[in-house]
Amino acid sequence: MASERSQITLPVRPWFADHHFAGRIVLAAVEAMQFLALTAQAAHPHLEVGKMRDARFARLLEIPLDAAEIEVLVELEREEKGEVSARLLTRVEGKVIARLVTHCELTFAADAAPDSEEERWMAEPWLEPAMTVSTERVYQELVPFGPAYRTLQDRLVLDENGVWGTMLTSEPGHATEPIGSLFPLDGAMHALCVHGQRLVDFVPFPVGFAARHIVKPTRAGEQYRVQGLLQERTEDELRYDLCIFDGQEHVREWVRGLRMRDVSHGRIKPPAWIKANPTGEQTSRPRKTI
Repeated sequence: MASERSQITLPVRPWFADHHFAGRIVLAAVEAMQFLALTAQAAHPHLEVGKMRDARFARLLEIPLDAAEIEVLVELEREEKGEVSARLLTRVEGKVIARLVTHCELTFAADAAPDSEEERWMAEPWLEPAMTVSTERVYQELVPFGPAYRTLQDRLVLDENGVWGTMLTSEPGHATEPIGSLFPLDGAMHALCVHGQRLVDFVPFPVGFAARHIVKPTRAGEQYRVQGLLQERTEDELRYDLCIFDGQEHVREWVRGLRMRDVSHGRIKPPAWIKANPTGEQTSRPRKTI
């Protein structure tokens, strides 16, 4: 199918500066996905943009300091079954020619009824022993983002196979239908990053996923729980499934096949203490999830 490519101005929001990596401000993956969703839905109103698949975060999009906006390209391609593949690109000027760099790409579903079977999740296993990490320490030493992206609350509970935590969204006016608030998923990926640092000698960042389904959009000011379960581990990649649910234990969204890799090329390493319980605190009681 033929693709459509448009140049669009992306406003730089004040909270973007709180999302930084290796001293650079970079566009959060959740921001890129929302931008593509809104752009794709405006062009193709039939899309079910809350259902995504085959996402790839190919390269970090750096935002210049003090920039008020950046120019990006969005490429949309409609597939035979009505799905739309979307890509977020920038143009980099070279000495001879300009080249296009892909930062985020994924495919949005056409209108379809929800698959209720995909919304069922296993109950949380017994956690004995388990490591607990305060979220204050998470954001000081493990995922050092600024205040706007510090969604995790209280503490994380970790075992060999997964991580559980609580999140609170507090960004008024930033939840956009039908995506909802961006920050719960961002915080959920922070939890996976912490769990991954227990297992590998690099700081794992999300580089893509197999599928994402927003069952009911999240909202600012609401508290959520995250459950992340390790599905596969190789020398250079971790793969997780995660679920975000509310206080009534209703699934709000899930992601399957979330791939986490080293994007620093070995320059950033986890601190030694994350490999062992720093406080000796354990939990032996069961924790109920969905």
